[in-house]
Amino acid sequence: MNERFVDQIAKELKIQPRQVAAVALLLKQDATIPFIARYRKEMTGSLDEVVITSVRDRMEQLQAVASRREAIAKSLAERNLLTDTLTQALSAAETLTALEDIYQPFRPKRRTRAMIAREKGLEPLAELLWAQDGTLDPTQAAAAFVSVEKDVASTDLALAGARDILAERISDDTGARTAIRKLFATQGVLRSKVMTGKEVEGAKFKDYFDWSEPITSAPSHRVLAIRRGEAEGFLLTRLTPPEADAIAVLRERFVKNAGPAAQQVQRAVDDGYQRLMEPSLETEARLEAKDRADLEAIRVFAANLRELLLTSPLGRKNVLAIDPGFRTGCKVVCLDRQGKLLHNDVIYVEQSERARAEAQTKVLAYIKHFQIEAVAIGNGTAGRETEAFVRSLGLPASIVIVSVNESGASVYSASAVAREEFPEHDLTVRGAVSIGRRLMDPLAELVKIDPKAIGVGQYQHDVDQSALKKSLDDVVTSCVNAVGVEVNTASKELLSYVSGLNAVTATNVVSFRNSNGPFRSRQDLAKVPRLGPKAFEQAAGFLRIRDGQNPLDASAVHPERYVIVEQMAADHACTVTDLMKRPELRQKIAPERYVNEQVGLPTLKDILEELAKPGRDPREAFEAFAFAEGVAKLEDLKPGMKLPGIVTNVTAFGAFVDIGVHQDGLVHVSQLADHYVKDPAEVVKVQQRVQVTVLEVDLARKRVALSMKSKPEAGAPRGQRTSPGAGPSPSRPPAAPRMPTNDWFSAALDKTKKR
Repeated sequence: MNERFVDQIAKELKIQPRQVAAVALLLKQDATIPFIARYRKEMTGSLDEVVITSVRDRMEQLQAVASRREAIAKSLAERNLLTDTLTQALSAAETLTALEDIYQPFRPKRRTRAMIAREKGLEPLAELLWAQDGTLDPTQAAAAFVSVEKDVASTDLALAGARDILAERISDDTGARTAIRKLFATQGVLRSKVMTGKEVEGAKFKDYFDWSEPITSAPSHRVLAIRRGEAEGFLLTRLTPPEADAIAVLRERFVKNAGPAAQQVQRAVDDGYQRLMEPSLETEARLEAKDRADLEAIRVFAANLRELLLTSPLGRKNVLAIDPGFRTGCKVVCLDRQGKLLHNDVIYVEQSERARAEAQTKVLAYIKHFQIEAVAIGNGTAGRETEAFVRSLGLPASIVIVSVNESGASVYSASAVAREEFPEHDLTVRGAVSIGRRLMDPLAELVKIDPKAIGVGQYQHDVDQSALKKSLDDVVTSCVNAVGVEVNTASKELLSYVSGLNAVTATNVVSFRNSNGPFRSRQDLAKVPRLGPKAFEQAAGFLRIRDGQNPLDASAVHPERYVIVEQMAADHACTVTDLMKRPELRQKIAPERYVNEQVGLPTLKDILEELAKPGRDPREAFEAFAFAEGVAKLEDLKPGMKLPGIVTNVTAFGAFVDIGVHQDGLVHVSQLADHYVKDPAEVVKVQQRVQVTVLEVDLARKRVALSMKSKPEAGAPRGQRTSPGAGPSPSRPPAAPRMPTNDWFSAALDKTKKR
């Protein structure tokens, strides 16, 4: 790795260069982030996953800059344009933008007006004007360049060609582009207008039919909403600073006096900005705004996904799961404690008294026969009605009844994974199984579904998909390895996220398990085809084997450190099992005695913690939740009601809460707390249980406004609109410069029509 990268990253992240170098080395050796964070603390100085991920991402960014630098240098060298000055400038450039600015004057271009002017021999005239000699008469100077042979028929045409050359020079000037780029960043205004004739069809974007806002304050959800409106053909948008300010910056830079030649340069400045620089930098500014919005949206999605994946599991219980339905009935499945499907049926709880009585008989029989310990009910259509039916059966208090968020269950039921797992059952059975297993272990079930289908994102289909996938994969991998995986029961989908494994090796693990029976020790994993020493090193510590030959196989202690634990036991004349069961023995251990060149106190501390709670699950203990009785549909809601709810999604503008009426309500960011909230994620998390107050119910649009304030204000929801496909408007649009006329819109519309 480039030493320059190491020092730069260390400075940016405020860590030691040796820590960056260690991470770089481990990543080069194909170590995963969870493995590095957990088992190589001595090498990295105990860096956590967040910092290690930042090091990896920054390394990739700097490598991209280095690769682009090499490509530009090669292009210039091939055309004999690479000078020592350019080489030094390229070497000093630290961003892609800086590199592109250096390359701009030399970039191969389509035939431009400036090129045509040069072909007509007008560059000397341009140089005369550029000097801005106060005694120069531009018209007289241009007369010498009039030539019928070169298609320069008049002095006006000669001067126009010279100005074209100067306009391109001004537009390509690195310093000028830097100054105007700064103006775009600090004074740029994002504006949008409805396309003529699209007012009705694009009504969902009506909040942005005449919108104006400084880009410095535009939140990610609004930027993405406006871009979506533009992509769908309903909005026309611009992102520019005040034109007069931009031109003033350029005039001050290039115009030297008020003489006739300087006036020609001034005209070239105006043209260079309007025709060349503004469109170019506007495109760049729009992409920059999109990148920032993407990063924020991806951050929100990743945070939500982490909370969802780490939802408290019910654990190994016999579960009766129900996928509710009115007309088609409720699909019922019975699962054993490993999630194996034992039985399936259909019951009807809403069609007639006779059908309801039959359903009651069946459910009670299944609960008794399969020794059911919990009932999972999907929260979709007929969910609350089905829950009420089950609660009316008078089941023992020991049987928990839980409404389960079924987002993504239908995606799973139609997937290749579900078809492979249940080839003889239809989508409804698979969906019900997914609901039941999601209660038992949310993480194990949710990894089978594309995270984008789970419903905890914000404009996830509009952001950079490769960046989104990378971030979400990081989250899933982090969560799976933080919890650990029981190798003898895990699906291949769950195993594929274990450090060091992939789809192929995970499939091989399952096949080996099916053919040879349960793994008795971690060492047996070495017998799995294509699971080599490197994969074993990465994966072993995250795989659990309960009741195996070695008690440490059920813990997060890595096999490479078993010898240390065995030495601890020998030193205290006991067994490893004794150390794990007897705290008084562990208290006698002095970890400093076991420090060596490879193992330091951080790892020894982790080992002692594991001995105390082997294979501990970092997720919180499960606690049953119930919605308010008698509130099952929108019509049951009244302003002022205080209800329990579960946060289903957190966005930049607030949180969505399930209160049991088949339609999540929105707690706008202004209603999340009694104090000012900048980031909703600081106050609420996905799956958090909250108490909310109903502020407003819009039955026509099926929208509910909620508040988490201790004393919600009357009329608070006014202005908190949420349009499908467009983010919510604030109660007052932020102060922003608005154009006095619609000239920008008309001009842009003309360009669109010409295109």
